[in-house]
This record gives sequence, C-alpha cells and structure tokens, in this order.
Amino acid sequence: MNTKQIVFTDVGVAQFTDAVCDAPKQDQVQFRTVYTTISNGTERANLMGDLNINTQKRPNSSKPTFPRYSGYSESGIVTAVGENVTEFKVGDRVAGSWGSHKGVQNILAKNLVKIPDDVPMDVASLANIATFPMAAVRKIRPAFGESAIVMGLGILGIFAVEFLKVAGMAPVIAADPNEERRKLALEMGADYAVDPFDENFAETVKELTGGGVNAAIEVTGNGKALDQVLDCMARFGRVALLGCTRDSNFTIDYYRKVHGPGIELIGAHTSARPALESRENCWTERDDKLAFFNLIKYGRIHPEKIIHEVHSPAEAPEVYHRLAYDKNFPFGVQFKWSEEDKA
Repeated sequence: MNTKQIVFTDVGVAQFTDAVCDAPKQDQVQFRTVYTTISNGTERANLMGDLNINTQKRPNSSKPTFPRYSGYSESGIVTAVGENVTEFKVGDRVAGSWGSHKGVQNILAKNLVKIPDDVPMDVASLANIATFPMAAVRKIRPAFGESAIVMGLGILGIFAVEFLKVAGMAPVIAADPNEERRKLALEMGADYAVDPFDENFAETVKELTGGGVNAAIEVTGNGKALDQVLDCMARFGRVALLGCTRDSNFTIDYYRKVHGPGIELIGAHTSARPALESRENCWTERDDKLAFFNLIKYGRIHPEKIIHEVHSPAEAPEVYHRLAYDKNFPFGVQFKWSEEDKA
C-alpha cells in the first residue's frame, strides 16, 4: 500500500516522502494513522544526529548515519490484522507505541490498546508519551502528604506534575526557567512554580517543603539540573532520572549529595519496565496506557491542555526546522494525518 512518511535525511533536515506499507505480519495490526505526537527531546536528538540515542546500543562510528525515522506515540483506525491477532478488528480505534510518523503503518498487537469511546483521537495520541512520567512517578513510591519536585517542564514534566498531584503529594513544586511553562504547571496542578536559575533556588525549595523535598522527577537530562535537585533533597529522598542524559560529561559530589544523606537515584527510562506483568511501583507499558485512559475518564487529568499545535504532516520540514533551531519550540505538537470517520 502506498502512503507517506516523515524521514530525517540529514542533520536538522526532515522530509515528507512517499513510502510503502506492506500487509501486516501474523502478530501485527495495520492502521490508518489519525494523529502522531512529537516527543521533543528524543526526536530532536535523532534529528540532530545524536549518537547516544538508544539505551541498548552504542555507536560504531563518530559520525551520525541517515536516514532516521522517528515518532512513537500515535493513534489510528485499524484497517487489517495479522492472522494471529484476535484482540483487534477492522474499524477499532487504537493508541499505539513505537510506530513512526507514517500515514499507514504496522505495529505489533502487543503495542496497541483500544481507545475508549469518550477519548478523542488527538488526546489518545499522547498515551505512550504519558506513560514515561507515569512510570517515573510510580518508581519514586509516592506517598500522600510527601513533597515532590519536577525539574524541567516539557511535555513529560507537565504530565509528571499532574500525576504527582493525583498521587496525593503535597506540595508539588515545578521548576523551569521558562515563565510560560511555569504558568502552565500551576494550571495543571503544581502548588508552586520556581525558576532554577534563581540564585536562592535550593533555599527556596527547602523553605517551601520545611527542610527539603522528599521525591524528585528529573526530566531535563542535564547534569547541572540533577546537581541542583540534589541540593533540594531531604534525607532519604528519592530521585527518578526520567530525562535522557545523553552527555555524561558532568560531575556530582556523590559522597556529600547522595551517599551521606541516603538519596536514592532511580533509573526511570521507559525501557526499564516489565514486559508482561505489572508489579508494585513498576507497571507494564500497556497497563500504564489503560491507567492513563482511566484517569481521563474520571477527570483526574486533563491532557487536552497539553496539545499546543496541530500540523499537516506535509509541514514537517518547517516544523522540524523549528524543533532543531528554535529554543522556544513548544511541546504538545502533533501531526494530523487523516480524518477518523472512515475506516
């Protein structure tokens, strides 16, 4: 089947090109894409030729290779199923993981969930991305009444703010140098929003929390930001490392900031989760997606507020040029590939 796809062809260059989608294999589902969502950090790293892009792989050379394909949080309508697939049928609305920015695509059935009738397709396209901070929040073992801080307010950080509030943590502090993002964090449930560039940042956080924060979600992947978070922690605090630290060239005083106060540093990459069966504080991707939809159903979270721009995929070259070179590129940017009224 002929279709279209977004491809990164060189550093900072994206193209909207012709592509082909074959019939689904026996364990795959084919669907017509309705929305895909950009994941800013990962996609920019791919776009700019970052060599440290996958936790399971290491580069074999010092030069990036292209083409590269990105996008991994999508929604669509099933058009065909492989012979071993029984859970899905043609016409089902599905939210997927680990696909790409492509008009028609095949994804393993295990990476799909059905979208509830009352969840719009654009919101459903956020589901996989939302599970990343959900997993990080689970890993810090949230307890109601404890304090928490989120360092970095991109799409993952804003979701983390919402999930910490749902978990009953108080106060929830949001930290980012961008004033507009701090305002959004307050709207999404943060009790305080602070600028980490302020000279007295750590002292302010300790004052707000009565001596130090109990749990932190570090989303920036920046060594300096992690160092600042450690300055804010109470004894025996827990820090989930959600942001991808692609540059490891930084120094932490582990003896004084981690070892001595008994701080837990917890790896929270989305790949560090069980594949088949959820356990306490560590759920499968599938179960977290279903939890995401359940939280929407009962009005606990409002992800529609996170969607800031929607584009035609034909605009991909311009959109990704902005992502590459505009420091103020927003999060919550989506491509709308088709209407959802026809299967």
